[in-house]
Amino acid sequence: MMSLMIRSLALTAVALFVGGDPLVAQQLPADLVVTNGRIYTADGARAIVEAMAIRGGRVVFVGDRAGARALTGTSTRTLDLEGRTVIPGMTDAHAHVTGLGQSLLNVDLVGTTSYEQVIARVVERGRTTPKGDWIVGRGWDQNDWGDTRWPTHEALSRALPDHPVYLERVDGHAGLVNALAIQKMGVTKATKDPAGGKIERDALGNPAGVFVDNAQGLIETAIPAQTRAQTKHAIKLAIDEMHRWGLTGVHDAGASATVLELYEELGREGALNIRLYAMISDHAPTIDAWFKRGPQLGLYDGTLWVRSIKLYQDGALGSRGAALLEPYADDARTTGLLVSAPAHITEFATRALRAGFQMNTHAIGDRGNRLVLDSYEAALKALPTADHRFRVEHAQVLSADDIPRFAALGVIPSMQASHQTSDMYWAGTRLGEGRLRGAYAWRSLLESGVVIPNGSDFPVEYVDPLISFRASVSRQDARGWPAGGWYPEQRMTRDEALKSMTLWAAYAAFQENELGSLTAGKRADFVVLDQDIMRVPDALLGSTLVLSTWVGGRSVYERKLP
Repeated sequence: MMSLMIRSLALTAVALFVGGDPLVAQQLPADLVVTNGRIYTADGARAIVEAMAIRGGRVVFVGDRAGARALTGTSTRTLDLEGRTVIPGMTDAHAHVTGLGQSLLNVDLVGTTSYEQVIARVVERGRTTPKGDWIVGRGWDQNDWGDTRWPTHEALSRALPDHPVYLERVDGHAGLVNALAIQKMGVTKATKDPAGGKIERDALGNPAGVFVDNAQGLIETAIPAQTRAQTKHAIKLAIDEMHRWGLTGVHDAGASATVLELYEELGREGALNIRLYAMISDHAPTIDAWFKRGPQLGLYDGTLWVRSIKLYQDGALGSRGAALLEPYADDARTTGLLVSAPAHITEFATRALRAGFQMNTHAIGDRGNRLVLDSYEAALKALPTADHRFRVEHAQVLSADDIPRFAALGVIPSMQASHQTSDMYWAGTRLGEGRLRGAYAWRSLLESGVVIPNGSDFPVEYVDPLISFRASVSRQDARGWPAGGWYPEQRMTRDEALKSMTLWAAYAAFQENELGSLTAGKRADFVVLDQDIMRVPDALLGSTLVLSTWVGGRSVYERKLP
């Protein structure tokens, strides 16, 4: 009985300490005091402070310098900001961790402005790659070339006849291969398009080199699988890269069984070093196993959460795979692709509710989004559930009729502001003027009563989360185009943009009591910036530098200044 009483008292003391009780906090010195700066907390109760104190990896005090000094002991480290700005650690609410790691190893095609430039980069890699070995790259976008039609394999095949080549489009929803790759795939004129995919063909019906959405599976089965060690190395590279840009958290939008095992392995080794919210890929045996195991929350000192699954409804707008209610404005022959049958989405949404998991479904086109909302509505009717926080990943093009359905159903639109500034040059060509009114419609959604967790979808876009911050508040590219912003009535305020990549991202992962703001009791994840993104002119936002990144009060990245 006495031991139970002692244990109860100890737990009460811990609870008071973690909650930042001032009486307890006054008696114990902090591990780290951050002072002499402008600290944006993303906490409405106290939005801006000049100092904070951290103990045991959590915030124990936010306020003025005098209060922080009272918690400074002989072993306390002091971080003098010298007037610089601190924001909560940023979270990318939709990204692909292994994809980023692999992109750092493969041929980087982002920013290429012609097919010839793509080929030149691949030829350069071919010089150091043994003949017969695959060359893999990612990042091309024919919409950035002078000729925006799909490329064909001939020029690539002539330049690299001795290497099978696979080059993913920037959005990951189409891939270009050369003749040797087509040969190794065993694809011929007689090969039929798979469900939810398309093989682009020449005038004679032969594979022309581009494979869209589910047709990419024909390529991927021909490429030797990465070893477990290679995948683990790629994850580590990705984590280091995220830290460099001020990310302390990421929602990994589709993790395989092997990747989930590696996350746990890294967690046990104390090497995860990031708040990783993993979505289980659409693979029935893996989902079954995790449904049986149940949601896993804050494993390995709050670095891993597994409580959601990721499915796909349609493809991407740039590759005309996004499912639209009406035909594409620039190709009346198609309304896009359904990567999954709606019944599949409904089934797994219902099963997720029963197992206590969140459902996150990729949908870009207005038809794709409507079908997902219909599936969610059917699942919730069959199994009513409070606070389920189902998500639509991207929610990029919406019918006006469907915008209020997000709030009505309790569904979160998880969006990536940087997609708007990448797509705005050609989205009108795909959609026509009328549908643009429901494209990247942040303000319309916010006013309907939802929050928007922000992200990048890297490696589709650059890792830097401040690109999405700038896009959110200006709807302009890095050059300030167009003047006044692209459909500027849909902009976010700076406060909303900050919360979209901190507190709202945490909410979208059921983490708002642990992460997302610099509040006493929460984990001490923060970023030091060289300028105040909440006050500088829009034109200067793109020049902001991350000086240091901190996870749990521990520095994981520091910029080397000249």
